[in-house]
Amino acid sequence: MAKVFKKTSGNGGLTLYLGKRDYVDHITSVEQVDGVVKLDPANFGDRKVFVQLACAFRYGSDDLDVMGLCFRKDIWIQHVQIYPEDHKPTLTAMHDTLMKKAGDNSYPFTFEIPNNLPCSVSLQPGPDDKGKACGVDFEVKTFLAMEKCNPDEKIEKKDTARLIIRKIQYAPTQVGAGPKADICKSFMMSEKPVHLEASLEKDLYFHGESIPIKIKVNNESNKTMKKIKITVDQATDIILYSADKYTKCVYTKEFNETIEPSGTLENTLTIVPLLSDNKEKRGLALDGRLKDEDTNLASTTMLTEGTEKEVLGILVSYKIKINLIVAGGGLLGGLTSSDVTAEIPLMLMHPKPEE
Repeated sequence: MAKVFKKTSGNGGLTLYLGKRDYVDHITSVEQVDGVVKLDPANFGDRKVFVQLACAFRYGSDDLDVMGLCFRKDIWIQHVQIYPEDHKPTLTAMHDTLMKKAGDNSYPFTFEIPNNLPCSVSLQPGPDDKGKACGVDFEVKTFLAMEKCNPDEKIEKKDTARLIIRKIQYAPTQVGAGPKADICKSFMMSEKPVHLEASLEKDLYFHGESIPIKIKVNNESNKTMKKIKITVDQATDIILYSADKYTKCVYTKEFNETIEPSGTLENTLTIVPLLSDNKEKRGLALDGRLKDEDTNLASTTMLTEGTEKEVLGILVSYKIKINLIVAGGGLLGGLTSSDVTAEIPLMLMHPKPEE
């Protein structure tokens, strides 16, 4: 094992160990969370030791948690008691490795993550925003308490150790046929239309991968197409607390391709949407971020049949827009013209790492 992640409570009595921070959602199942807590029970008194895994939606930063208001909504939460021993998981190779690392007085735990929970997504903060980013996160927490989940019991920060983990999806190994759009647009004062056809080679691309778009134009109209503008929009559907859906452009580029009346064009134009070009856009959906780690644009949300969307918190999708910009002309100038637009869906994900 290359690295062990650990966090010790302020009182020194609890040390949480995890072998990894990323847990893969295979659509039909999710990797289980195996960990260990090393205990020094000298100052525990009558208190017990619990471990909790929570998936929550954060829609406000910590400094807004005033006057008893909580800007965090639990989507799913589970607790186990490990001391005095109550939870006895089947030991795995990960447990064995962590227990050797932790030494004596270490107690294992396991959580099964349901496959209908959202993946880790954070919303890009603005330049002046402080505290944790809004979005969906997963947190493993071990703590001292008299009871498992008594809302009236105050748990001191020094009696707690916590680590953020991520639930992630990788691209399926089989890619499908690329989507295609075909549009025919007629204009006022022109007898014949413009035909625009746009297509992708496959239905899914990796973050940072070049995306070639095959474009065919047959301009039978009397209008001149002066250039082609391509944009990529990210649609973020926050359905957990406000049914809030918004769209942000993550890529835009103009190509100087002129198509005269009765002219044709057949070309492949390549685009690469990247987070590095969108660092200032507040509210952009990103893949869940761990401390001191960089991230990327949020991956497309993969849905299984029958999944309740309300549980998923944030849904992310992308679409490519291909615009033929029509040159203005005639007595009314640009008022009699309008652009020719085709849209095709785009899936962005990470490739599955080599074992």
